[in-house]
Amino acid sequence: MLDCLIRGGMVVDGTGAPGRVADVGVRDGRIVSIGRSDEPAREEIDADGLAVAPGFIDVHTHYDAQVLWDPHLTPSSLHGITTAIGGNCGFTIAPMVPDEADYVMRMLARVEGMPTESLEAGLDFGWSSFGSWLDRLEGNGLGVNAGFLVGHSTVRRLAMGSAAVGEEASDGQLEAMKSLLARSLAEGGLGFSTTRASAHNDHNGDPVPSRSATDAEMVALAGVCRDYPGTTLEIIPSIDYLWSPEAYELMTAMVLAADRPMNWNLFNVRPGEDDYLENRLGSADYARQQGATVVGLMLPDVMQMRLNFATGVLYDTLPDWAEIMHLDHAAKVEALARPEVRQRLVDGAAQASHRTWVRWAETTVVDVSSPSLEALVGRTIGDLAAERGQEPFDVMCDISLEDDLMTGFGPPVVGDDDESWKKRAEMLGDPRVLAGGSDAGAHLDMMMTWGCTSALVGDTVRDRGLLSLEQAVNLVTDRPARHYGLRGRGRLAEGWCADIVVFDPSRLTKAPVTTAWDMPGGGWRLTGGAEGIEHVLVNGVETQRAGALTDARPGTVIRSGRDTDTVAAAGP
Repeated sequence: MLDCLIRGGMVVDGTGAPGRVADVGVRDGRIVSIGRSDEPAREEIDADGLAVAPGFIDVHTHYDAQVLWDPHLTPSSLHGITTAIGGNCGFTIAPMVPDEADYVMRMLARVEGMPTESLEAGLDFGWSSFGSWLDRLEGNGLGVNAGFLVGHSTVRRLAMGSAAVGEEASDGQLEAMKSLLARSLAEGGLGFSTTRASAHNDHNGDPVPSRSATDAEMVALAGVCRDYPGTTLEIIPSIDYLWSPEAYELMTAMVLAADRPMNWNLFNVRPGEDDYLENRLGSADYARQQGATVVGLMLPDVMQMRLNFATGVLYDTLPDWAEIMHLDHAAKVEALARPEVRQRLVDGAAQASHRTWVRWAETTVVDVSSPSLEALVGRTIGDLAAERGQEPFDVMCDISLEDDLMTGFGPPVVGDDDESWKKRAEMLGDPRVLAGGSDAGAHLDMMMTWGCTSALVGDTVRDRGLLSLEQAVNLVTDRPARHYGLRGRGRLAEGWCADIVVFDPSRLTKAPVTTAWDMPGGGWRLTGGAEGIEHVLVNGVETQRAGALTDARPGTVIRSGRDTDTVAAAGP
């Protein structure tokens, strides 16, 4: 007898092959039949008129902390994600030693936009090794499959203490890092992640530890992966508008040292920026010439953000802004009221005019905390400035000060024009590109990109006609699964894991964004589900029905070697 029979749906198997109407039989967590089936089943799902696809896969998340109090990893699971990869950008909460837990927690809160009070309430750091943390997750039960990379900044801090920021590692310290990384990979870490992004500063306003590493340290740590099956590499090499040849050389050297592929985060398509795209994808061309695989994550949707002066995240990457954005709350309020400080910030932003989120006049008031300011929500700063006879940046500062710095500002959305969408679809079909970069689980008051996968499979296919349903499903299932070597996942095939999404292609879309006060310690976050997803199965067990989560926790911790195959540097 089958555990579940999904009857009569349009099976889109993840490979890109044409969909076909078929029944899908599931037993003991595996797909056992695809075709016409008369075998009895304990549960039957009527999929007539619906698509049946592999569970979607998100390779760039930051659920490392949230997984401890939200084993379903919402809102990602609400968008059909059945496998999520965390530990990106060099930030992890394991391995751990008691003396460094506070630093790592506060670094994570700052750089990934998580409420400190929620991390304090939700993390007990009752683990030491990477393996004991993964054991903890397995013991708690998971609503999805989740795997985690090992973070450079955490490992560096554990090996070097406070010297991790600003100092070059000694030979002994490098060996200690390599030993910590090796043990973590042996215990199931999926690979090595790191960052050199200038946006990544810790809670003290200093560069995160990995930004103090030499190229030699980066390459040496990447090389540890060579000895551990099923591992991979992830990096943010820079957020400069154009990358230097040195960035290409570093990524390629790391791949060759590890004999593992690398993905880097992140780029998007914006009108009139072909030089930017050519520069970014040149990293893959350079690597390929030397027998290495480097792919870039591209957000398969437009970038929508909410910024604010309270945290100052992203604003602190502008020239001459970091000092002000890293002040404590009272000092920041005082500074932003001074005309000379405002002029300094305006001048600094002018040096980064290519960044769309410094277009003050085109910025929108997204939300406010003060009821007296609610009439401003939805208005552009430019319109308000014209009404008030002020400069746009002065208006932003005045509103924010009146709102105790809590005002949410929405930069102009770029890349939503027809030409950009055509280019985006073209890029998604490029072998140098991997669909992803949601950053789900991070920047909880800022990012709204967790629904990029459902938007690609739904709106982009249905409303724009730039991709077929089969192509879109392939981009978020088999493609990422093969890059990571996920064993038995990413396709609907007999003998493969029964991670399955049943959805209505005519309705699949992102639901409106809302605010949820559901974090430990009273913290809040932006969130939002999807419409049109009818059923989700993880390892053969239904975890979602008509948009509502079940109580089931059938997910597994994805461990390197056990659950992943080795993908060599030259790619699959």
